[in-house]
Amino acid sequence: MPFNKALVALIAAGVAPAYAQSAAPLEVAAADPDTIIVTASRVAEKAGETQAPVTVITREDIDRLQPRDLPALLVGLPGVNVVSNGGPGKASSLFMRGTNGDHLVVLIDGLKVGSATLGTTAYEQIPVDLIDHIEIVRGPRSSLYGSEAIGGVIQIFTRRGSAGGALTPAFSLGGGNYGSGKVEGSVRGGYGRGGWYSVGLAGSTTDGINVRPAGDEPDHDGFRSASGSLNSGWTFANGATLEAHYLRADSHNEYDGSYSNEAYNRQQLFGGRARFSPLPVWDVTLGAGQSQDFGDSFHDTPVDDYMGGLTRNRGSIETYRDSYSWQNDLRVGAGQMLSAGVDFTHDRVGGDTAYAVDTRDNTGVFAQYQLRRAGHELQLSGRHDDNQQYGTHDTGAVAYAYRWSEGLHAGVSYGSAFKAPSFNDLYYPGYGNATLAPESSHSVELSTGGDGRFAGGRWNWALNGYRTTVDQLIVYNPLSGDYGAPDNIGEARILGAEAQLGAQRDALRAQLYLNWLDAENRSDGAGKGKALPRRARQTARVDLDHDWRAFSIGTTVFASGERYDNVANTVKLGGYTTFDLRADWRVLPSWTLQAKAANVLNKDYQTAAGYGSPGTGWFFTVRYAPAG
Repeated sequence: MPFNKALVALIAAGVAPAYAQSAAPLEVAAADPDTIIVTASRVAEKAGETQAPVTVITREDIDRLQPRDLPALLVGLPGVNVVSNGGPGKASSLFMRGTNGDHLVVLIDGLKVGSATLGTTAYEQIPVDLIDHIEIVRGPRSSLYGSEAIGGVIQIFTRRGSAGGALTPAFSLGGGNYGSGKVEGSVRGGYGRGGWYSVGLAGSTTDGINVRPAGDEPDHDGFRSASGSLNSGWTFANGATLEAHYLRADSHNEYDGSYSNEAYNRQQLFGGRARFSPLPVWDVTLGAGQSQDFGDSFHDTPVDDYMGGLTRNRGSIETYRDSYSWQNDLRVGAGQMLSAGVDFTHDRVGGDTAYAVDTRDNTGVFAQYQLRRAGHELQLSGRHDDNQQYGTHDTGAVAYAYRWSEGLHAGVSYGSAFKAPSFNDLYYPGYGNATLAPESSHSVELSTGGDGRFAGGRWNWALNGYRTTVDQLIVYNPLSGDYGAPDNIGEARILGAEAQLGAQRDALRAQLYLNWLDAENRSDGAGKGKALPRRARQTARVDLDHDWRAFSIGTTVFASGERYDNVANTVKLGGYTTFDLRADWRVLPSWTLQAKAANVLNKDYQTAAGYGSPGTGWFFTVRYAPAG
């Protein structure tokens, strides 16, 4: 379906139901402005008061949407372009606001995760069943988080208990076509007067599809995963808190490819945090932890001898990141807050690949001033990063907004950001370039939005426009070195706009997201003036849900425009539209049956050239969670 026709259908689907039952009272907006978030400014604030464009995905949203993995949950959200190499469990990339896949900071429970060698995060391996909620902040945030935060920051929070809460078990069991199945169980609760805990386990399996239909391996490429999380903490009588968390996700993946056709991966992290107040106006947060990314890849190749057969080649990569942080938040006057702190990270690489340099340290010092007074809001932030490999880099940001009492707001912001070269960019044998400089960016943004009530109910809307320039882009230069190497020869200019509209009327919820993007390559060479690859120029998504007492149904319609797969824009991937249907039935107060049909029209499409996507998929789930 052409994108323009699909867009008209999406808008009609998202708007018409909101007026079809005008006699019913509206209750809440699609996103609660009173939700407390911490990622946008590194301090707790209401989602409806932050100056940064933020999307919050709650556990209730995840249960309602029934995604098979994290990339499926994120498709079509504001600013997000997701590229998948073959469905659940397969390598996925996320381009935030048209920037590169490695221009995004990903945190889990406050710890920065991802591969230090690749510079990206394996979203497909993060267990969606163990997630409590997600905060997605769009736009540059290097002035608070350092390297990678050119496109934004995603923070994932795992599930946790509540102080003093009773022991609460929960589990779910499901299965569907493509040989798919999953199981998840958890126990959460509290102990004493201030303690809480949460323990969760999850596993999933799928036979998958033939991810490269035109390749020379006509088989199904499966995926298996097993994961677990543990969180515990204590809140003292004076308000001080201590908490610890652990997450591990193991997976076995099958591929089609010349380099690797099978891989075992592990994502693991553990850390802790302490919060206390030496003075009534002074809050201190201390954090420490380690994230790990392990990968063993295998490839079977024919043996060139008289007996024939296969030989198994193995490659392993291990990356470790130790993180430490000290943050101070001072209330320096009415409606004013000053935050300052230090972040320290130590990265190291192991495995069977001999990197010329396999460790590096980074120290970041940051400060932020926030003012809220009589509808005026001002935010200033700056950061100085000192890296053992590339030296120093300074970033800053300023944002101003005015907020009217009826919920309408408008603002303008500017921010600079940077991305440090990865270990592969710098030191991979026969490829790396140790003289690389960091990529840098400058972004400006105009935003407006509001929320309120109409005809007895609530609604919300937002509109954001942005312009980002990226300099010193690290791209492959075939003229560098003996065989070519990465080099700082790239430039890009990105223009974009995001619109969203949501409402809930009695038992009906509707949410519409629209994205427009013009990401132009301004580097010298064959790609100059062309669109950056794998970014759809337009996307749209509508979520509709309706409840009838113990029964609910819903649909998600997603439409994507065309995109190019290569720098020269000679390989075009067509636009497409997918329809998902879902339902759940609360059979008993604590028991729910769920069903989902994804891509019900069996649309054949690609987000990466040569990699297929699953056809119609169905999945049934039995879920137990104590009522209340």
